[in-house]
Amino acid sequence: MGLSGPMIWWDDELCEMLARAGFYVIRYDNRDIGRSTRFKQAQVNRADLVKAFAGRPVKTPYRMSDLAKDGFGLLDHLRVERAHILGISMGGMIAQTMAIADSERVRSLTSVMSTVGRRTVGWVDPKLMSALLQPNPTTEQAYIESNLAFWQKIGSPGYPIPPELIRERGRDTWVRGTNPAGVMRQMLAILTQRDRTEDLRKLTIPTLVIHGDRDRMVHVSGGRATALAVPGSELLVIKGMGHDLPPALYGTFVKAVRGIADRAG
Repeated sequence: MGLSGPMIWWDDELCEMLARAGFYVIRYDNRDIGRSTRFKQAQVNRADLVKAFAGRPVKTPYRMSDLAKDGFGLLDHLRVERAHILGISMGGMIAQTMAIADSERVRSLTSVMSTVGRRTVGWVDPKLMSALLQPNPTTEQAYIESNLAFWQKIGSPGYPIPPELIRERGRDTWVRGTNPAGVMRQMLAILTQRDRTEDLRKLTIPTLVIHGDRDRMVHVSGGRATALAVPGSELLVIKGMGHDLPPALYGTFVKAVRGIADRAG
């Protein structure tokens, strides 16, 4: 999953649809979110984020390569030798990094609303920066309402999700465990990632890239750059889709993922 997203952001219905399509679905909390390990000893402040956003050097508690190792570590623990790897947003960056690091273990790669790590593509709408850096809510209700406001800014105009569903997910996220300091560390890993373009050019893995044409968090140019970099990749740009995965698109999503997996054999 992406920045600040616990595994429950992979909706149960979507996971069940993937399972019915023939997949054994593994979802997990990335480090520093939900119920995974929290790196409390490594403090990051907003000044660090501003420096990193400006391209200035800054000390990073961990990098995208470490997040990729977490994914492989989970597969090792589950004794899964090879898998179809799918990631959304930051998760797409992790999935790409896993494919580059050990392509023999990746049967197929699906990168959704993500980018290659190059600053000239996949940028964040500058109007969102104040929302990304706003003070952290300290109560459950404040978090739920703040979460709703943000998702309404970045969601899919063509496939709006009812506010009550967004509130319910916000409530579930709060209960599972939010971690504002951890989110800042994840953001720093994103802002300091290297450009993967040349490494992606070497991949021979069946690859699918999905992106919305109304994405404000990761501009669609990031998806196009990913597809352009990976030889033989498939690009699916969905009109009216923003930086979320609306239930109305689950069928489209599952069909596309099943298709790229079938290419892998």
